[in-house]
Amino acid sequence: MERAIVLMGCAIGAGLALIAGIGPGIGEGYAVGKALESIGRQPECKGDVTSTMLLGCAIAETTGIYGFVTGLLLIFVAPGIFMGLL
Repeated sequence: MERAIVLMGCAIGAGLALIAGIGPGIGEGYAVGKALESIGRQPECKGDVTSTMLLGCAIAETTGIYGFVTGLLLIFVAPGIFMGLL
């Protein structure tokens, strides 16, 4: 019974952690769209806009990576640790 509750909690937590990948995808798509609009308005600023956009997308992507790593830890590592505590 206790094992089932621990596994259920880890599975739900991992699912919620992996939902964190949606936010960076939406944010990066929005940022790229706005960067393309600004390049369309002022083509001479292409280098500055592109480098700033890539830096911002890289920072935003770390949120999705943290969620992914958290989900993997909850699936593969946490059940063994929690079962050792019970």
